[in-house]
Amino acid sequence: MPKTASLTIGWGEARLKPRARRPFETLSVLAAAALLVASTAATVLEQSALPGEPGRAARDGAGGAAATLPAKETMVGAYTGVPYTYPSAVRIGKQGADAFTIDPVHWYTDPFHNPIYYGARVAQWFTGGKAGMMVDFIHSKAMARLDEEASFSGQIEGKPLPPRARIRDIVNKMEFSHGHNMLLLTGLLRLPGIGAHLSPYVGAGAGVLLPHAEVGLTAPGHPRTYEYNFAGPAGQALFGLEVRLARVSFFVEYKFTYGDYDAPLSQKEGSWLGADLWRQFQRWMNGEEPPGGHIETQIVSHQVVSGLAVRFAARPAAP
Repeated sequence: MPKTASLTIGWGEARLKPRARRPFETLSVLAAAALLVASTAATVLEQSALPGEPGRAARDGAGGAAATLPAKETMVGAYTGVPYTYPSAVRIGKQGADAFTIDPVHWYTDPFHNPIYYGARVAQWFTGGKAGMMVDFIHSKAMARLDEEASFSGQIEGKPLPPRARIRDIVNKMEFSHGHNMLLLTGLLRLPGIGAHLSPYVGAGAGVLLPHAEVGLTAPGHPRTYEYNFAGPAGQALFGLEVRLARVSFFVEYKFTYGDYDAPLSQKEGSWLGADLWRQFQRWMNGEEPPGGHIETQIVSHQVVSGLAVRFAARPAAP
């Protein structure tokens, strides 16, 4: 599917009317916020204790970065940030039936408007502290700028669409705003350290898209889809810098993420993630095609994030 080359940032879009808050959204945002608050409190407490450790510098030696890396380490963290998402072409409908393409669709993200952008992760660094694996959950957003014009091709109910129109005239809802969600298994590699407390790292991984699709057409007889679903594969590449304190770390990270969407349009109102995925699985097992077909696109983003992580590590054995 073709993609345009310009980069867009969703800061100028007029805000939509407030959305009803869903239980899954509320719980996930509160959990992420609680972890950030707890991590911040731990940082303050440990920093107040650092002056009371006069032997710390002597124990750590000359200040090489290796002195701060344990033999094995687990990290639990949370973060927030800003995504910048490319425009993309979108195809909606059924194979061999009514279907149409919009090109391009410009996406905006509004990361600090509820539901906010956040992420959560659990990382395991292996013996030596140089390589590791991470489970990374990203809750981003991608919402179409409906008031912009785009090119259309295809048909609805056998009627061809105009070659050029405002998106809102054809589609009254098109967004993944309760989550352009990505669950990713990511390999990590630490680069040579910068002093005793700065640890750069890189990573790459793949996983699945678990978005909350909200899609509706203006044509009558096409109810909106409003549910979570499995929508296809996702991937990321990242580069980060970790600032290591005594027991917690602050990190800043650049991510490049890719999501290949093929989301079913059930034309139903969903409830919560587990129930919606179970219904999708049942439809797949029964060989049922979604009544609205699918929405297909690629969501490609640059993301800059920062956050806090708590570290759990066993001290290396004394020589």
